Amino acid sequence: MKLMKQLIYTCVLMCCVMCSSCNDYLDIVPKGNKIPTTLADYEALLRDEYTIGQTPISNALYLLNDYYVTVSNLNSPTLTRANYMWDETADRILLNNADESTYYQLYAAISSCNLIIENVPSATEATDAERAEVIAYAKVIRSLCYFVLANYYADTYDAATAGEKRSVPLITSANINAPSQQVTIQAIYDFIIQGVQEAIGEGLPEQSMTVLHPNLGAAYALLARVYLQMQNYSEALSYANLALGQNDQLYDWNAYYDEHRSTIENPEDYTGLPTPTDYSYVENYYFRCGNGSPNYTTNELNIPVERAERFEEGDARFLSRWKLYSQNQDTYYRGVGNGYFNWGGLTTTEVYLIKAECQARLAQGGDFTEAMNTLNAVRQTRIRPEVYQPLTASTLTEAIELIRRTKDNELIFSIVPFADARRFNQEGTYARTMTKTYEGETYTLRPDSHLWTMPFPAGAINNPGNGSIQQNVSK
Repeated sequence: MKLMKQLIYTCVLMCCVMCSSCNDYLDIVPKGNKIPTTLADYEALLRDEYTIGQTPISNALYLLNDYYVTVSNLNSPTLTRANYMWDETADRILLNNADESTYYQLYAAISSCNLIIENVPSATEATDAERAEVIAYAKVIRSLCYFVLANYYADTYDAATAGEKRSVPLITSANINAPSQQVTIQAIYDFIIQGVQEAIGEGLPEQSMTVLHPNLGAAYALLARVYLQMQNYSEALSYANLALGQNDQLYDWNAYYDEHRSTIENPEDYTGLPTPTDYSYVENYYFRCGNGSPNYTTNELNIPVERAERFEEGDARFLSRWKLYSQNQDTYYRGVGNGYFNWGGLTTTEVYLIKAECQARLAQGGDFTEAMNTLNAVRQTRIRPEVYQPLTASTLTEAIELIRRTKDNELIFSIVPFADARRFNQEGTYARTMTKTYEGETYTLRPDSHLWTMPFPAGAINNPGNGSIQQNVSK
């Protein structure tokens, strides 16, 4: 009976699948409103971006000041204002009565993955290999969702305390009455890694069905990300190399700049430029929506002037995506890109930069040549040729700073800069105190601030299902 309830719920999801309007090559197979029985019925859930493919992390972007908030939206005490203005006196738990999208979108995706993992073994009209492939996709997606949740609602990974500190609820069944347990940070990381490794062992293909299905390169890339967050640099480097062995392509942003030069170089022309970072982007291992909405085009997010200043001179990617804009009391860099953005997925650029940091961390004798060569491979496709000079580093601190600058800029609007900042803050050596001036006042965000961990939404605390949830922050 419990399973039937979940299957009926799945039928509702299937309706969403049928109504979606992805690109033609993401055609949906099943037709009609029915309880899923065939492999095609279950596999369709992986294509429903509304249910399984979103990663909204707006408040992480507000905290980093990567996403511009207008003056009018800072006039009232909201969760957005508390994070954007680094207000440590604000009770974010009280303010978090409405911002529930991160929690519920990701657990909705996990529920769909659990449904697939539990029921596909008995799905009809499929071979054992085909069933294993679909299960493998679901395990990678589920692990990625848990990585985001753990790095949003819990403290960052620290080997010394990960076995004691609470993380997020671990739910492994799609049954609507399934029990859940708020496990430790170590337990959630172990579960994430196990899921990806199982997917690899169960036949995750090198070429997946669509870009909405994570391929083998995506699994390696995710493991590289996870191990880097755990500060296990040798394992992260190993998986980064495996991922790049699957796909090491980098998009030529200088060529894009040249193609659209007249529009880009006209400061008064805010015509929306077509973004190349869509479903067919050569750097994709796995496409996943971030803060935009799936299935229809959206605009690039706006960024503060202070954030724009942190891009490297001559960065064609920056110059192609934002322009200085003023309206009434707001001045910011307005996004001019339009299309689909892989803010929540996995790309080759991230893996190159994971590799670069690991090479720097593991360098022998203070020789950071290999790390800088990896970093420069990315920069050559980004920095305008009249400005480009290969970077060098003589110390680990210098190498880390250079790699981090490029990584923060390349992966802006994803969970990665937020997770990296928390990792560096926890490590201590490369921690940063962020500062800004607003209306004549100076504001700071310390590396040890409680603001770096987001509070669970009220709905999760008040209605935890068949389990219990405790806040990981005091306010």
